[in-house]
Order: sequence, then C-alpha cells, then structure tokens
Amino acid sequence: MSTILRRLPPSAATGLRTGARHSLAELYRPADLVVLGLGVMIGAGVFSVAGRQAATAAGPGVILSFMIAGIACLLACLCYAELSSTIPASGSAYTFTYVIFGEVWAWVIGWALILELQLAAAVVARAWGEIAVGALAHAGVRLPAPGLAADLLVLAILVLLTGVVALSARVGLRALWVMVAAKLLAIGAVIVVGLPHVDARNFGEFHVPPKTLSSAPATLLEVVVGESHAFGWFGIFSAASAIAFAYIGFDIVATAAEETVNAPRAVPKGMIRSLVVATVLYVAVALVMVGMVPYTKISVDAPLASAFRAAGVGWMAHVIDVGALLGLTTVILVLIVGQTRVLFSMARDGLIPRGLASVSRRYHTPSRVTLVIGGIAIVLAEFVPVLTLQELVVLGTLFAFAFVAAGVIVGRRRMPHLERGFRVPLSPLLPALSLVATLWLMVNLRVLTWLWFVLWMVFGLAVYLAYGRRHSLLARPAEPVAAARSGGRHRR
Repeated sequence: MSTILRRLPPSAATGLRTGARHSLAELYRPADLVVLGLGVMIGAGVFSVAGRQAATAAGPGVILSFMIAGIACLLACLCYAELSSTIPASGSAYTFTYVIFGEVWAWVIGWALILELQLAAAVVARAWGEIAVGALAHAGVRLPAPGLAADLLVLAILVLLTGVVALSARVGLRALWVMVAAKLLAIGAVIVVGLPHVDARNFGEFHVPPKTLSSAPATLLEVVVGESHAFGWFGIFSAASAIAFAYIGFDIVATAAEETVNAPRAVPKGMIRSLVVATVLYVAVALVMVGMVPYTKISVDAPLASAFRAAGVGWMAHVIDVGALLGLTTVILVLIVGQTRVLFSMARDGLIPRGLASVSRRYHTPSRVTLVIGGIAIVLAEFVPVLTLQELVVLGTLFAFAFVAAGVIVGRRRMPHLERGFRVPLSPLLPALSLVATLWLMVNLRVLTWLWFVLWMVFGLAVYLAYGRRHSLLARPAEPVAAARSGGRHRR
C-alpha cells in the first residue's frame, strides 16, 4: 500500500485496550480526568493574561476575547470527545489521524504535538523559574544572582517532575490533586476578595474604538488587510488568539484514554467538564481584573497584583504568587505526561525508535521516553529563549485541532460502524464551525510564528522520509500490527 494511503486499522489502535493485555495500566477515573484538565489549563496565565491583553489589545472587550476563545476551544473539545470515545488510545490526535487520514498526516500531527508539548513544558518551566525568583523577592528574600537562581530553579523543577512521572504515575496523580485544589483556592480568593473592589464604571463600553498602529503588520490577518490594529474587533479577536494559549490542555486529557477506566465515556466527560470549569474561572478573573482598574492603568508586568495593591489589598500579591507557582507546577507535570504518551504511541507504531515504547517492569510507566522528554525540556528551558516562542505552542495545537474537527466529519463517513461513546451534536455543522473557528484563531497569529512552524514541519517531513516511513509497522504487512504494537517488551 502507498505510504500516503496506508492507515492504521481501528482494531489495531484500540486492540491494546480491548485485548487481553494492556501496555499501560488503568489509572484514571472520571474525577481524575477533570483534575488532569484543570491541572494543565489553569496556570499562571489566569493571574496575568486578562490584564495584559486588556491593556495592549482588547480593553474591557478582553472578557469577550475569553468567551470567543472558550467557545472555539469548546467546539474543538466536542470533536476530541467523539474521537477519543471512538479510538481510546494514548496518542490522542496523532492516533485519530493515523486511523482516519493515514500515516503521513499522522506523522504531521504527531510532529506538531511534539512541538506543542515539548516547547510548552520548556516555556512554562522558564516562566516558573522567573516567577519563583519574583515571589522570593516579594517575600523579602534577596538573591545575589537572580538569573543564576532562576536557572537552578528551572533545572530543579524539571528534574523533580520528570522523576515523578517516570517513577510513579500514582504519586504524580496524588500530587496533582493536592496542587490543583490549592490553586483553585487561590483563584477563589482572587474572585471573592476582588469582587467588593469592582467598579462598574471601569468596564465602560466593551468595544473600545479601534486604533491603527504605526508598526508593520504582525499577524497573518494584518498582512492580508495591510494594517495593524489594536482594540476594536481586531483587538478582541487578536486577544482571543493569544488567550487560546490559556485554554490549551483539554486535549491532553485524551492522551490518558488508554489508562482510563471506561474510557469511551469517561474521557469525553473529563475533557468537557474541565474546559467548562476553566472557562468560568477565567471569565470570572477577567471580570474582577477589568472591574478593579481602568484598562488604561493596568500594569502589563503584574496586572492582578498591582490591581490589588491599588485597592489597598497588597497581601493578595503573595496569594497570587503562590497560586501562580502551583498553577505552573501542575501545568509542567501534565505536559510531561501528555508528551510521554504521544511519543510512546509514535514509538509503538515504529515511526520513531521502538525502544522508546518500553514500559518499566518495576515502575509500570514508560520511564525511558519520560527521561528523554525531561532532558530535552531542560536543554530548551536553559539554553533557548523559549519565552519568545510561546505562540508556536498555540499554532501547533490549533493545527491539531483543525485535523480533529475534520476527522469527525470524515470518520463518520468512512467508518460509520465504529461504536462511539460520545457523538458531537449537530454534526457536521458543529465540527465545521470548529474548523472555521480554529482557522480564524490561526490567522490571528504572527507571520514570524508561521514561518518557524513551516520550518519545523519541513524538518519533520525530512525525519519521516529518512526514518519513519521505512520503520513503520505498516511498512511490514507480514507482521500483524496489533501483535507488533503490544510486543513482549511491554509485558509487566
């Protein structure tokens, strides 16, 4: 069969769950999946992204930006829910694409997910280090070399969390529960303490008159229209694309499908519930942020903390620091888990070295690939200016969203016989709307981000042609795919 046409049989994708042997032990229950989603979706951005986008792009309309981004992500979430209930395997969008569209497109999506998750872990770890140094300074601890201290803290958090994921999935899950509960308390404190200081006059009109900027067009859409704008509807939609970074993470819940009890029903519920809770919390914090301080006076560097100081509640800055650190810690933890499962699936299919798909007999985790991921994250966070590449994470994720939305439509036609634990309502209308919303968010990202993304994908295709195409299990039809994927090295 042609490389372009060969597709992974659905029975091979799900056989590891429905057969007598599982590669990964069942660990997650429905409530755990909600915590997993909240662990990655709610990070430090909840305390800063609203203020930053309100001050620079959307004004009070940032609340609409959160709603737009939330609706776009909810549409994508519904599509993920259907495919994860139909193909409950650890590869998420990579495996969905392999079954529905074929190997080449699966590689493209897998390569995009590598970019998303690996870069995101490094970005968040670097932000964690800088926030930790700032939190120590706010607490009165003066460090002689803040830059070196941040580097050491980044190294420490990545080594610690990589070790947790590699050595004990259950310990990581328990730690995640504790940290998510603590950061939800911090967010609750922000909302409860901030509400009495909200002044309705600060909201003004959600739609601030647009402002044409003298700078050169930066986003793909601005290049098309020939102008750069801030505020107005351009600003609101531009902010929505940036805010989408805050919602990214519900898709990682799908990577846990192979380890979830009754995955076809539990995974869709976990994704949807966690996204709804995250959206409500983000909008609530945005309302408090914009209501406490006029958007023209919001501090871009520390928007929420400065707002509380202006309101005479300076002690809340310490709560925000703690909440931000806890939030980013859980984000790093879940990103490492998600990246591990994607690479594990790609290795199991032979597209990358199969040795990475081994499961530790002692720890019952894919520890080898976890250590590789942690090592790469350390190198990126320590030696690459990853904070300037944040938009690449968004573009890689949205690229996968687009394929998942299309996958629902194509999958219904090609494989109507497959059992679906969840079905997107009003299909194909809602999947088509998800595809349109995703493409709209993508064109509101910077041209430079698109150029870096294209270079990454070209490099990925070269890697596939040099290695993956020849080593794929589908390139060896004489070997039963399902048996090869669950080979003896995965036994415990």
